[in-house]
Amino acid sequence: MENVQICDILTEYEKKTFLNRSQTMKLYIVRHGETEWNKAHKIQGKVDIPLNEFGRKLARKTAEGLKAINFDLCYSSPLSRARETAELILAGRLTQIIEDERIMEMAFGEYEGRCCSESGWDLPEEFRRFFDGPQRYEPVEGGEDFSQVKKRTGEFLQELYEKKEYQNYNILIATHGAALAGLLNNIKGESLAEYWGEGVHKNCAVTEVEVVDGKPEIISENVVYYDDEVKPWGQ
Repeated sequence: MENVQICDILTEYEKKTFLNRSQTMKLYIVRHGETEWNKAHKIQGKVDIPLNEFGRKLARKTAEGLKAINFDLCYSSPLSRARETAELILAGRLTQIIEDERIMEMAFGEYEGRCCSESGWDLPEEFRRFFDGPQRYEPVEGGEDFSQVKKRTGEFLQELYEKKEYQNYNILIATHGAALAGLLNNIKGESLAEYWGEGVHKNCAVTEVEVVDGKPEIISENVVYYDDEVKPWGQ
């Protein structure tokens, strides 16, 4: 009996189930924790604004919520608010963090630092297309449009899907509101008009995605592991 291989004693169904499980990549996509600019409803874009203490608290609670996940690898935006969120979630682990500019936040040019809340609106009226008509949004100099963000986030995902060595990995991805929406827009195969999907995710909210044979499926979206009140972006 000691010479019998595991494949010899599994049923055909069990073999298929075993093989599918062994080739399933799981992505845990998280938006960074809160910053002072989040609190003030200022557009951050590529300005490197750090987490505030509340943002760090949210990241630590998220770490507790994900403690049962054995992360094999982490990809993070190079911006410190995303990188520190990843570091706090992975505290005490030896998980490698790889920075990738393709999951940085959307660039807004001269709009960065300006208020986007209704009560303190400090932007041209045409900026409302950012929320209400992303397919018609036109960036100012130094900014990006949604098709550019969708393209770079889509290329990032496709590269992950094709890495054979990652096929049974649990991968943490720390990113930003608009970039995360771009990732999900690619995963769902939706148009730019549907870019925002369920809206901007909460700080430190986690979306779980399973990838089998290069095909992604969202298992859960915008899940938080804290009960603190976090106001929706732009309000």
